[in-house]
Amino acid sequence: MDYFTIEISGKAIASFRSENAEDAKHFIEAEDFREDLTVLETEGKPVWDGKAPLTLRKATPDEASEVEHAYEFDDDPSRTIDDEFVVFLIPISDADEDDSDDEA
Repeated sequence: MDYFTIEISGKAIASFRSENAEDAKHFIEAEDFREDLTVLETEGKPVWDGKAPLTLRKATPDEASEVEHAYEFDDDPSRTIDDEFVVFLIPISDADEDDSDDEA
């Protein structure tokens, strides 16, 4: 397994493990993942505008360590280190959840 980082406009936003670069590329090209990036927010704005290029690169040792630590502290007993797991390197909120809180 290798560690990869996704960048948007030169800013590292998330890291994850993948078997190889080809699998990692397929992951970031998946429609579901890309849609998630337009719904999730950071600092009150969508993580991704749907237009800026998503760049994939090998993770730095610090970014890979973030992924390892996330696995260690994950509270889902059914998840294993081989499962797909994305660790955001930026503060994240879900716009849909924020909207539902405002309506209550």
